[in-house]
Order: sequence, then structure tokens, then C-alpha cells
Amino acid sequence: MDLTKRQDVPVVETWDLSALFPNDEAWQAALAEVKEQSAKLPVGEKLGERPEHLLNGLQAREALLEKAVLVITYASLSLAGNGADEVAQANASRVEEAQALIQAKLAKLEADIIALPTGLIEQFRKSLPELERFSVYLDKLLANQPYTLSAETEEALAALSPVLSAPYSTYSQSKAADMSFPAFKGADGQDKPLSFARFEDQYELSPNTEERRNAFHVFDDTLKAYEHTYAKLFATEVSKNVTVARLRGFKSAEAMLLHDQNVNETMYHNQLDTIYEELAPHMRRFATLKKEVLGLSELRFEDLKAPLDPEFEPETTYDDAFATIIDALRVFGDDYVDMLQTAKTDRWVDRADNIGKATGAFCSSPYGAHPYILLTWKNTMRGGFILAHELGHAGHFYLANAHQPLSATRTSMYCIEAPSTINELFLGNHLLKQTDDPRMKRWVLLQFIGTYYHNFVTHLLEGVFQHRVYRYAEEGVPLTAALLRQTKQEVISGFWGDAVHIDERAGRTWMRQPHYYKGLYPYTYSAGLTAATKAYSLYEQNGQVVIDRWLDMLKAGGTKKPLDLFKTAGVDMENKETIRDAVAYVGRLIEKLEQSY
Repeated sequence: MDLTKRQDVPVVETWDLSALFPNDEAWQAALAEVKEQSAKLPVGEKLGERPEHLLNGLQAREALLEKAVLVITYASLSLAGNGADEVAQANASRVEEAQALIQAKLAKLEADIIALPTGLIEQFRKSLPELERFSVYLDKLLANQPYTLSAETEEALAALSPVLSAPYSTYSQSKAADMSFPAFKGADGQDKPLSFARFEDQYELSPNTEERRNAFHVFDDTLKAYEHTYAKLFATEVSKNVTVARLRGFKSAEAMLLHDQNVNETMYHNQLDTIYEELAPHMRRFATLKKEVLGLSELRFEDLKAPLDPEFEPETTYDDAFATIIDALRVFGDDYVDMLQTAKTDRWVDRADNIGKATGAFCSSPYGAHPYILLTWKNTMRGGFILAHELGHAGHFYLANAHQPLSATRTSMYCIEAPSTINELFLGNHLLKQTDDPRMKRWVLLQFIGTYYHNFVTHLLEGVFQHRVYRYAEEGVPLTAALLRQTKQEVISGFWGDAVHIDERAGRTWMRQPHYYKGLYPYTYSAGLTAATKAYSLYEQNGQVVIDRWLDMLKAGGTKKPLDLFKTAGVDMENKETIRDAVAYVGRLIEKLEQSY
């Protein structure tokens, strides 16, 4: 069966980008306006003459970004829907060039503001109440002041942004447009088409051991052909961050990237070390159970996502899954439910499976428009959990965008995954309450474990791998394909021990993830789920008051630092026991699973 081309996908399965721009022509006109607008940004010494001048500069910056966000998002989503579309590729290139111009102008403006005496900025803020709208942005600039280079250097670095972001854009383009996979032998002995999306969403989860392993081997053989190229791209990304960190005066690249998240090194290592060390015994029990239930003589890495009850996979339509999600999340109130219903009717979600589509799932939430969600729908209830997760991101920024100015909507990356993963907890517990079927209850347990596997294992191990790679880079060790493969293999083996057979094919799985090009993103998945686990536990104990606090946290956007933001919802992420409680909860889930057999 051939893979579907984008033009042959039913429109109802695609997202409606007309909320951004009605067509490419309107987008091109807006792109031209953005370029023109960026050239008129007020910069220079006059910003410090009067508070009104500073306000004018900040207002001009905000107006530019509000329009630029829509322009950038339209091009980005068009490419995500079909990376093989040459028009989308060309538009993405045009946006990259425009972004370089815009970022250079914004960098000059920021450098001019940072150059103002701190006392003067505070004086202006006290004398002109309108500046309060930009307090989050100004506080961030002042926090960056010790690490800011000269205005000319900042402008030059911003102008080079397409070059500096080339490792990520090249990686993404290669995955979407160049990487093709040969067919492999399926469970029925027939050739099956393979793609990134089909491997990750279907064949990696196949109940047939031979099919699953065949797919993994063909998938890995293709990755291997790109191994040295992708290693060079990742090494360049790491080298860039190490170099920029040194130029700015940070003690390390990780310190610089954590500074961007408003996260200290203790918080970072608490997540990495506690989960890596204390979750491992629980997950090894899970692996042993899986090996026994599946009747395997050896559990390999490619077997870890094999279904434990392959004959029980609740099927559901997209419409029915959406209805179930809405019922599960009614606790968040009428406004939240209205948002969910609008997301469905107004086609916020692109669920098609087509050639060139970006893999995985994500939510994009442009200021001034509604959120957009990308996933590949496979008519299973597992897809419902993925949809609920992404709707959690959508709800977060739908509320933050509605209650905060553009410069105060984005929370720290450390907090990003909490609103998404708590939706999964609500959905799973809703399903448990709706059934008396022991097999269905066990299936829900498996979905919960799948959520923790995704965040506490897959992404946490990525975070440990990333930490070790940056440590090598700081020590001057060349980041070769062999070193990256061996390091990933060591991280995985150290976690699973003797419970899972890990070979070099597992070591190449670092090549699958784009997160390494987004700062220290991987470990934040575990932080978000840790907070969500605690918040759900508090909800079970205290009820609606916890939901009200959670919604206040979502509406706060980026107005507070991560620790203070979570405290709004009653969650103390400074306390290491909060992490241990989440790990212990996973242990209890696995114990219940063992008892079910």
C-alpha cells in the first residue's frame, strides 16, 4: 500500500491555516510588511532620554512580534504538514531570511535597552505605569545584562541566526524530505511501506515480534546511512552552544541553557539523577514482566514498546475519542470545554498520515491566533491520550495568550509539559471510572505506564545522554558518530541493566529526536510530569480548589519563575520528595500491573 500524498488527504483531517492567513498571497504581503516594520524599530540613545521613548520602543517591538509570529507560524506549519512541498520549502527559506533581519533589529533594540543604567530603567518604570505591561520582558533583560555582549556583536549574532540554526533546519529538512525507507516484511509476509511516522506510531508497537524487529532493523539501517552526517549536525549544535556560552561568560553551555529556563543546576540534576537512579529498579521489573508475558527468550530494545495485551487495543474514531476527552476534562470548567469543542469544529488539529508530514506530535500556539496541533491519527484510544496531551498544551497557551501580553505568555520550558501530562492523568482516570472490565482497567494502567515511560524513560534518558555529550564537549572531546552511539548505548544499558539486551542499534536512536536542537528540552518532560503527578494527587485529596489554582497557573503564563509558578498550583518542586513521590507512583502502577497477571 502506497503512502498518501498530501493533496489526496481529506480536508477534514487537516488543519485550517486560514486563521493565520487566507492564502499564500496574503501571507507574502504580511511578510513584506514585517520586513518594512522591522526597519522602523526605534533604536539608539534616545530610548534613555524619557520614559515615553522607552515605552515607544517596547510597543513597536511588541507590534512587530505580534505580526511576525503569525507569519513565521504559517510557514512553519505549512512545512510541517508537507515537508516535500517545494512551495512550503521556499516559504520557510524566505521566513528564515526575514527572521534574521528581524532578530538583528530586535537584538540592537535589546542591547540599547540593556545599556541603559539599571537605576534609570527602574526610575522610568515607577514614573510611567504603562511600562508595567513589559515588566516580564524588562526583568529578563536585566537578568541577562551580565551576559550581554556589545550592541554590534549582538546584532551580528542575530543576523547570523539562519546560519546558527542551520543544524536544526538541516536535520528537520533531511528527515522530512530526503530520508526514505525501503519496505520490510510484515506479519503476513508481505512488503510493508515504512516511514518515520509509521514506524513510531505503528510498527514499533506491533504485537508481532518478527514484524516489530524487522521494521526496527530496516529503520535503523536507514538511520545508519545518515549517522555521520547527523553526528556532524549535532556536534555543530553543541559546539555552537559551548562557544556562545564562553563568549557570554557562562561557566558552561548547560549553565547558559538553564539560565534561559530560569532553572538552577540543582533542579536540573535532581530530575536527571533521581529518576535515572531510582526509577530503574521499577522499570527493570516492568521489563522482566514484559519478557515473561510475551514469551520471549530475550527482551531487546525494540521490544520495549510491544503491547502486553496485543489482542486488546480499544479502537475508537477521532470523533468518539474527542468526545471522551471533553467528558474527562469537564472538571476544568465551561470555558475550557468550549475551547476543546472549538478546537474540533474549527480544525485546529492536523491528524492526516501523508508523505512528507512531520513525525511525532506537537502543539503550536501563536499569539493572536488559536493553537494548532499535529499528530497522526490511527483510530486507537492510545491516540486519544496523545490528543489529550496536545490539547493540554493548547489549553495552556490559549489561556496564557488570552490573559497576558505577548512578552509574558511563555513560561519556562521546565513547566511546559505539566499542563499536557495532567490531561492524560484525567483521561485515564475517567476511563477507569467508566468500566468494570478488568482487561480495560489493565489497559488503562498500561497507558499510564506508557505516559511515564515516554517522559521518565525516553526523554529522561535523552536528557542524561545530552548532559554527558555536553560534558564531553566542554572537555574538548570530539563528538564523533561512534562516541554519540556509544554514549547513548551506555546510558540506555545503565538504566535497563541485564533486563534488556541493548546493542548498537539502540545506540543510534539518538538520531530520532529533534529535541537536542532545542536547548535542554528533553529533561523538562520529566519535570512537567512530576508536577502534574503531584497536582493530580492534590486534586484527589482537596478537589476543585486545586483545579482553580491550576487554571490560575495556566493563565499566569510566563509572569513567574518556574518554582513560583508551580507553587501557585500548590506544587513544591524544590522538594526532592516531590520527584520521589512520582517515582514511587510508577512503582505502584507496575505492582498493580504485575498483580493483574
